[in-house]
Amino acid sequence: MTENIPHQPIMVAEILDALRPKDHHLYIDGTLGAGGHTAAILSVAPQARIIAFDRDPEAIALAKSRLEGFDVTIIHDSYLSMQKVLHSYDIDGLADGILLDLGASSMQFDRAERGFAFRLDGPLDMRFDPSSDGPTAADLVNELPADALADILYRFGEEKQSRRIARAIVEARPIYTTRQLATLIEKLPHSREKIHPATRTFQALRIAVNDELKAVEAVIPMAIACLRTGGRLAVLTFHSLEDRLVKQAFKQAATDCLCPPKQPLCTCGHVATVRLINRKPIVASETEIKDNQRARSAKLRVVERLPTS
Repeated sequence: MTENIPHQPIMVAEILDALRPKDHHLYIDGTLGAGGHTAAILSVAPQARIIAFDRDPEAIALAKSRLEGFDVTIIHDSYLSMQKVLHSYDIDGLADGILLDLGASSMQFDRAERGFAFRLDGPLDMRFDPSSDGPTAADLVNELPADALADILYRFGEEKQSRRIARAIVEARPIYTTRQLATLIEKLPHSREKIHPATRTFQALRIAVNDELKAVEAVIPMAIACLRTGGRLAVLTFHSLEDRLVKQAFKQAATDCLCPPKQPLCTCGHVATVRLINRKPIVASETEIKDNQRARSAKLRVVERLPTS
């Protein structure tokens, strides 16, 4: 297994503790990236079987060389296809563990030509799959009216200056590169914060381009349905919007009745399908954060599949 790949997977020890990998068990890595988490699973369970998904062909090429010689099936597609793929690859269509490492990878941020990073100069792209026909960040920035652009910045970036930034973008366009956009935002009046003034705008555009939050909402119930009894789902998030969705979805899946509290009898018929392994998110250690700043915002939530009645 090749280990000279510079991209560091986040919270490896905590994820291994959550998934408890075993030889001959089946695991899904919904967000393969450079293959760091899958490699970690195989380091403790080298005879495990893994089905891994990623939309990024560059990441897949890197991961393939890293994972050569192991029982790993790599699918160039979104994790939203896991249920269909799992049924076609496994007799009972159920996995022993599923990992979702949400958002963009450090590899994508580190490549200027991918257009994710405001500190690097590259085309304003931001698509997880650059070969797709979907809109780029440049398409949104240059084609949307100010109100629609401001709505994206506010909803997906929680940017308080969304309208001011959107108006400035519309007045300055066309804008085709990451540094053009970042420099424009840097010049606007903004409150003194620890984060770069373009951080929330770039996050919002990336989420909109890749329809990330809708995908998160759809994948949680799907992933739970793909687990066998006792199997675990571990989800790693990097910002509050993702974490909130995961927290709410897990809470609902772990609750027997979803009727209003004042209703005397249950009429919803909802039955809990999972139990929460951790009520509060697991965060990275101070040592890991010191070694890898991206771990600072990481939160890990884990659930375990309950027996079906």
